[in-house]
Amino acid sequence: MEMQYRRLGQAGIKVSVLSFGSWVTFAKQLPLDTALACMQAAHEAGVNFFDNAEAYENGESEKLMGQAIKELGWARETYLVSTKFFWGIVPGVNTKNTLNRKYLRHAMERSLDRFGLDFIDLVFCHRPDPETPIEETVFSMSEMVSSGKAHYWGTSEWSAHELLEAYKIAERYHLHKPTMEQPQYHLFHREKLEEEYAPLFEKYQMGTTIWSPLASGLLTGVLSAGASSVVLRPRSSCPERSVALMQCQSLITSSSGSIQRLVEKIDVGAEGCNTPAPANPAAPTRGSSSPGPAPHPVPDSASSANSRSL
Repeated sequence: MEMQYRRLGQAGIKVSVLSFGSWVTFAKQLPLDTALACMQAAHEAGVNFFDNAEAYENGESEKLMGQAIKELGWARETYLVSTKFFWGIVPGVNTKNTLNRKYLRHAMERSLDRFGLDFIDLVFCHRPDPETPIEETVFSMSEMVSSGKAHYWGTSEWSAHELLEAYKIAERYHLHKPTMEQPQYHLFHREKLEEEYAPLFEKYQMGTTIWSPLASGLLTGVLSAGASSVVLRPRSSCPERSVALMQCQSLITSSSGSIQRLVEKIDVGAEGCNTPAPANPAAPTRGSSSPGPAPHPVPDSASSANSRSL
């Protein structure tokens, strides 16, 4: 199957429907040679979007990805790189959990240096900042794009209200608008993207690059629901200390009841996938249950599934 590409919202750029992300893997679990091999395999499969963030391993993930790109020798036109700012990795009152102008300028310079690049294709505000005025952040991000250090800017896990304010500010002052949002989106976390963001898709054709499409591994079958408890069921190819297993174990410890119910649903769904459909399914009759209304559709032009599993 050939890789598919979609426009990122209203932008002219096209991104692969699957991307390669480095969260909790690069530098922590993958050394340079393994990271390089994974990126090469993804690139050969048609992936052109490589996702990163300043906070991933305190900048080491950006360094590792930059080294890999340099050794692979790819033409700069053939791939897109992203990073994200908010958490901060330099100690200081103005450098942590913020989107103030000064922090953003320094963060961008340091990120470019770690990557060894002249510009970043996609830059995200990793979380909303309740203390910095959104107007200050929008101006700062727009200036970043105008300077040529970023091509497009966006957000991650912002509310629809915050995004709407950002769009209005950009329109009022003729600034570069947010191009994309990166929300969590998977089978058990759908409402925000499908309902809350629906007006933004319709009015602004906002693009998306989702994170955690497999719910940190829960949807891979790494867990199994027993008669009275949830147990880990590692696959043969799953490292003993993999992030999926560690996060799932943490979830079990903190909220075993809700996770038990969640995994039971996954097991039922998996069984349903293996059950052949009847040759002539009966038509619904009066009084029988029928599906509810379909969720708000997300336009192809507004979504690029950002997979962390490659």
